[in-house]
Amino acid sequence: MSTDLVRLARAADYAARQHIAQRRKGPRGEPYINHLTEVAALLAEATDGGDVVLVMAGLLHDTLEDTDTTYEDLEQRFGAEVAALVAEVTDDKSLPKEERKRLQIAKTPAKSWRAKLLKLADKTSNLRSLVQSPPSGWTEARLRDYVVWAAAVVQSCRGLNAAVEAAFDAAHDEASRQFG
Repeated sequence: MSTDLVRLARAADYAARQHIAQRRKGPRGEPYINHLTEVAALLAEATDGGDVVLVMAGLLHDTLEDTDTTYEDLEQRFGAEVAALVAEVTDDKSLPKEERKRLQIAKTPAKSWRAKLLKLADKTSNLRSLVQSPPSGWTEARLRDYVVWAAAVVQSCRGLNAAVEAAFDAAHDEASRQFG
């Protein structure tokens, strides 16, 4: 039995349990785990299944930000490398939303290649969801702003993986057409 496969299954189970009550914001109300598994799948494909730490972090990337999970809990369950990568892509929720968005653009260029690839996969998934089921109550201007902001965040993530970049570009193009 592959220990990587066991670790990956445990990360998927943990992510599903931590986000169990969360749904995407659009009218389809998809379970939040759908986003996490899409991000993980993009990362698994990008690395040809060769980076279990990155795929695990894809599954867990919102646990510190959106659940009661602690860094110490992630480190104990999944190891220092996974916990550090999740922390690297986690926003400081004590800051105002606009400041967090600004910091994502400003700080992403200095992040590790794994964090950048995770950001690229995350924004790809978010844009796909935006197109399929836009968040309820979002104005056209807010939708447009998100599309522009996502492109600004991933600008410094280019050159890491052509397939994930192509997926982002396709999602970005579709969102740009839909939301102007």
